[in-house]
Amino acid sequence: MSAIDKIWFTRCPVPTASGLAYNLGWLDEQFGEVGVLQEAGPELAEHHFDHGLLGLFREGGNVPALAARSEGAKTRLIGLTWIEEWQSILVRPDSGITDAAGLRGARIALPGWARTRARSFPRAMALHGVKGALSTAGLTFDDVRFVEVDQPTSDVGRDGAGRTRPWPGIQELADGLVDAVYVKGARSAEQAREIGAVVAVDLDAHPDLRTRVNNGTPRPITVHEDLLADHPDLVVGFLTQTLRAADWAAGNREAVRDILAAETRSGAAGVSTAYRGDFHRDLHPDLSPERLDLLKVQKDFLLIHGFLAADVDVDAWAAHEPLAAARERLAQLPQALPGAAPAGLASGSDRSSSAAPELDGAAV
Repeated sequence: MSAIDKIWFTRCPVPTASGLAYNLGWLDEQFGEVGVLQEAGPELAEHHFDHGLLGLFREGGNVPALAARSEGAKTRLIGLTWIEEWQSILVRPDSGITDAAGLRGARIALPGWARTRARSFPRAMALHGVKGALSTAGLTFDDVRFVEVDQPTSDVGRDGAGRTRPWPGIQELADGLVDAVYVKGARSAEQAREIGAVVAVDLDAHPDLRTRVNNGTPRPITVHEDLLADHPDLVVGFLTQTLRAADWAAGNREAVRDILAAETRSGAAGVSTAYRGDFHRDLHPDLSPERLDLLKVQKDFLLIHGFLAADVDVDAWAAHEPLAAARERLAQLPQALPGAAPAGLASGSDRSSSAAPELDGAAV
């Protein structure tokens, strides 16, 4: 049996129930002091992409998770979430492009390849986001012209001076080098406002979920397969706290937004723009046939376009038992009074700004 000397946690700066559980202090409550991968230095931080750390729980973008699995990483899929994140195609206000049909002939930003498939997630996101937008108007990639822009470094969130890096393609849009750029999330909403860009296509508004399947939709929760095999109770404990945080979030939208403002390095306006409506009620992970099928849509797209080394059997990857056991365990826990703030909220909110991931920015 594999020995576990420490539990590690890594997530992306987006709405995740596991991120809330960490910020609320509930992961520490479950495991003692939890290591945050992004604070551990570059050698350990690399495991966000390769998942080679035995005691690691990861809730993050599906491109690195699928790429690692396709290259033989020993991982299991234990949950999927789906959070609408303001996926949009931005243009300049004087472009004359007001809808998806107007993208015909447009120059569209496409981040270049990174040094690994997993780190090329900005390119994968842009490509699939543009495909989704074009499909709503009956257009294809043949109807537009891609312009390669710089692929961000691993630290796409901030530069060396601590300033927020532009979303890939945002500066090129402002400079008139491209006509449109795919974006998502609070940070890009904030930067779009700064350069005066406008939304030509709001992908979140389309009724067909498949048009916005992308890196974060659906977003997987993964663990090392040896952790699940040898220490299933640890996995169930993690998922129990994640479900508990999702339950708490459903009744505390403004508190969730406060935490997200720090997690995403965005102001209140960016968070409000990116995470609209009742997003806070839908943070619960599941492994429903619908979400697994949506992940298969993403997997097939990534395979076709060279982001995977080999095919991935999504059904075989998924482990359903831990989430079912976590639901049962949560049902047995004492329930807090409606609207009550958890004891860990104050310290949790403080920690989100210091623990905000640096290696993924708002993307992964």
